Amino acid sequence: MSVANDMSLFTLISGASLPVQAVLVILLITSLFSWWYIFIKVATIRHAETESEEFENKFWTGGDLGKLYESVTAGRRKPQGMASIFEAGFKEFIRHKQQAGIEAKMDISDVMEGSRRAMRAAYNRELDDLDAHLPFLASVGSVSPYIGLFGTVWGIMNAFRGLSSVAQATLSQVAPGIAEALVATAIGLFAAIPAVIAYNRFASSVDRLSVRYESFMEEFTNILQRKS
Repeated sequence: MSVANDMSLFTLISGASLPVQAVLVILLITSLFSWWYIFIKVATIRHAETESEEFENKFWTGGDLGKLYESVTAGRRKPQGMASIFEAGFKEFIRHKQQAGIEAKMDISDVMEGSRRAMRAAYNRELDDLDAHLPFLASVGSVSPYIGLFGTVWGIMNAFRGLSSVAQATLSQVAPGIAEALVATAIGLFAAIPAVIAYNRFASSVDRLSVRYESFMEEFTNILQRKS
C-alpha cells in the first residue's frame, strides 16, 4: 500500500495487501448477511407477537372452542404461533375423544396426554422457526473481531517489514501497514457489534414468547381437562 495524501476509506481498502483485502471482503459479506437476517428476524418476531396478542384476545373472550378452531383452520394460511399450538392440541383432543367414544377402555388421561404431546410438538416447531438465524448472528458477533484481528496483525507485520527495509524510519514506511491494520479492526467491530446487539434482543424476545406459549399450553390443558 503506497502512502498518498488521499487517506479515504476506499483508498485504504484498495491499497491494502491481499490478505487484508480478503479479510475485509469476508467481513463485509458477513455483515451484509447479518443485517439481512436482522431485518428478517425483526419482521418474524413482531409478526409472532402480534398474532399471539390477537389470538389470546379471541381465546379469552370465552367463546366456543369449536368455533374458534373452525376460524383458525378455515383460512388458507397455516396457523402460526399460539394459534398453531391451539390447533394441534384441540385437533388431537377431538380425535381422542371420538376414539374414546368407540373404545370404552380409553382413559381420560390418555386423551389429555395425546393433546399435550401434540401441543408440545407444535410448540417445538414454532420455537425452531423463531430461533432460525440466531446461531448465525451469535457466530458473527463472536468470530468477526477475531477475523478482523487477523487483518490487524497482518497490517502491523507489513508496518514492521517497511521499517526493516530502510535505514531511517519515517511515517511513510509505517503508515500503510498501520492504516490497513486499523481498517481491518474497524470493519471487524462493524460486523460484530450489530450482530451481538441483535442476537441479545432477539433471544430475549424469543424467551418471552416461549414463556407465553408454555403458559398458554398449561392453561389450555386445564380447560380441556375440565371439558372432558
